[in-house]
Amino acid sequence: MPKISNKGQNMPESPIRKLVPYSEKAYKAGKKVYHLNIGQPDIKTPQVALDAVKNNTLTTIEYSRSEGSEQYRTKIANYYHKNNIEVKHDDIIVTTGGSEALLFTFGSIMDTDDEIIIPEPFYANYNGFSTASGVNVVPVISKIEDNFALPPISEFEKLITPKTKAILICNPGNPTGYLYSKEEILQLAELVKKHDLFLIADEVYREFTYDGVQHHSIMSIDGLEDYAIMIDSVSKRYSMCGARIGCLVSKNKTVIKTALKFAQARLSPPTLAQIASEAALDTPQSYFDEVKSEYLGRRNTLIAELEKIDGVKIGVPKGAFYCIVELPIKNSDKFAQWLLEEFDIDKETVMVAPAAGFYSTPGVGLNQIRIAYVLNKESLIKAVTLLKEALKVYKD
Repeated sequence: MPKISNKGQNMPESPIRKLVPYSEKAYKAGKKVYHLNIGQPDIKTPQVALDAVKNNTLTTIEYSRSEGSEQYRTKIANYYHKNNIEVKHDDIIVTTGGSEALLFTFGSIMDTDDEIIIPEPFYANYNGFSTASGVNVVPVISKIEDNFALPPISEFEKLITPKTKAILICNPGNPTGYLYSKEEILQLAELVKKHDLFLIADEVYREFTYDGVQHHSIMSIDGLEDYAIMIDSVSKRYSMCGARIGCLVSKNKTVIKTALKFAQARLSPPTLAQIASEAALDTPQSYFDEVKSEYLGRRNTLIAELEKIDGVKIGVPKGAFYCIVELPIKNSDKFAQWLLEEFDIDKETVMVAPAAGFYSTPGVGLNQIRIAYVLNKESLIKAVTLLKEALKVYKD
């Protein structure tokens, strides 16, 4: 039998999706599963986006430009202008989700065995993108005791080698919900300029910030034009995960020119999804005000319920809709599987995401889970109640 590649063998499983077969078995056994494991909002997609696809008059669904239609990219630039980010349409490449934007970025700025420094825990697919690109992740650990704040810059500096090409952050963070302050962004900006590195920021949760704290984009920092690469997506902003439209944004013309070659190789982003995403940019501010208020209420409900469980530590999120929770267990992979296979109360159970998959340092995060508070408050209360009762009877 022909041999699978080393890269393929080393490609990590998704800590979120690998438990799906167990949840399907739970459903077949007649159980109701409360999904705290995946960032699929139950918020409705803006009607203006749905109508744009439903009512379009296309007679042929043609290729778009490899970088996305100029009309859509111009509207994206106008959206950024409203968020204190001054870019032009030709600073933007439309991609098939933020995932492709990251893959294009990695391919454009790093060669095989180059290194990228990422504060962990981080979005699990960063591990996968790095493996697919032949790039090595160098983690710098942020701690739940510090609410996952940016580690000291000295810790980053210790890790920089001739192979280091970039630092990657997610702001607000998935899976932590941490929101970087302007001071932290400025510290990173000075570091990458000092060492001639790229600073990549995954900013797909920009709209979701709480407690009066403001989001600060790397694209709004003066002097960072040649260093900054922003990753964005419509998935969570407009509850359009299935549209698979994102973008890569940079004022560095060489980065854009290089990434465009990767975009040309995959031909173009999906036409109908661009139509929906362009229309979504006309979503009124009231939509975001309502959604933000809903997530804030859900966060507060979740934290209040989790604090009722003995032995639990919580990283309180300031943005996005995730948090990391440390449980009084040894291995959350086994616990998450047990919840689906062996535990229920009145045919109800809960599905969580083991957090070890959001780290690249072996053995870290084994007793942590990520919770996505994308369920309504009543369901969140029920899910945490189930979690509390499960911890009472679970044996490692």
